[in-house]
Amino acid sequence: MTTVPTTLAATMNVAVAPSAGADLMLQMRPLPELAPGDVLVQVRAAGINPLDGKIRAAQAGHAQQPLPSTLGIDMAGVVVAVAPDVTSFAVGDDVFGMVGGVGGNQGTIAEYIAADARLLAIKPAALSWQEAAVLPLVFITAWEGLVDRAKVKAGDKVLVHGGAGGVGHVAIQIAKAFGAEVWATGTAAQRGVIEQLGANAIDYEAETLEDYVARATDGEGFDVVYDTVGGKTIDVSFAAARVYTGHVVTSLGWGTHSLAPLSFRGATYSGVFTLLPLLTGKGRRHHGEIMMAAAKLAADGRLRPLLAPQSFSLAEANEAFEQMASRDNVGKVAITVSA
Repeated sequence: MTTVPTTLAATMNVAVAPSAGADLMLQMRPLPELAPGDVLVQVRAAGINPLDGKIRAAQAGHAQQPLPSTLGIDMAGVVVAVAPDVTSFAVGDDVFGMVGGVGGNQGTIAEYIAADARLLAIKPAALSWQEAAVLPLVFITAWEGLVDRAKVKAGDKVLVHGGAGGVGHVAIQIAKAFGAEVWATGTAAQRGVIEQLGANAIDYEAETLEDYVARATDGEGFDVVYDTVGGKTIDVSFAAARVYTGHVVTSLGWGTHSLAPLSFRGATYSGVFTLLPLLTGKGRRHHGEIMMAAAKLAADGRLRPLLAPQSFSLAEANEAFEQMASRDNVGKVAITVSA
């Protein structure tokens, strides 16, 4: 282990979920020590996700994060110490990434976190701390589906289910950046958000699958269908894929479904489980590479997360979770940990 600089305080504030459904509590903890390959990051902002809410409620066994625990998967902050074997980052670097909060590891709703350097990228100056903090999980999930699995390319017709959601609104921007023509489902109230992102809006409550497949693809089906909703939407996705060349991706494929509609099209399917590198240690460097891609798209003006307008401090972590769970919430929620 590497000790942290003596110029830093010996303790830090962290937000702990003590038991299922209980309010988060601020507690003092020792600063983490650095293992080989780690950097110590002073967290400026932490992004929160529905998964964090499920962990808090003890409803996310797949995350392997028993309570009590410090929550938070995403963050943006400043490197304040590096392990001797780390050469990719230096003290003073602004970074962002998906670095903890699952697998029994400390979460990011804390003043400091020891992060595996392979998971990080330099934060783009074009994004605020809060914007950068809410990107990692949703961007990695969207990228792994569209780019790694479906090999999205210019000219593809892409359908995103849940286009105004966390993963969905980023998936739209990635697909657009690759030159695809994008369609996205949502409610009538979400039309403005979806169209602002550059996608063609589909009101799934008012238009049938057959209608929008005919309208968007002349009945041929979509080259890529990305489901971010799960459940019966996966079955709809199978029926929306193009014959032979269509590819369906889902980030919530945890149920039991008939493959017949997909098989009869000769189409293909992939599942995305973004937590695997954090849980297994495998593929962590690729997550850092994906974050570098996010930074480049943001620097080029082709990526910007939809950020909720409300501001929350570390002491207001419970209110931040309430906002995220609100039916009226629009955008990703961030907690500002330090100025």
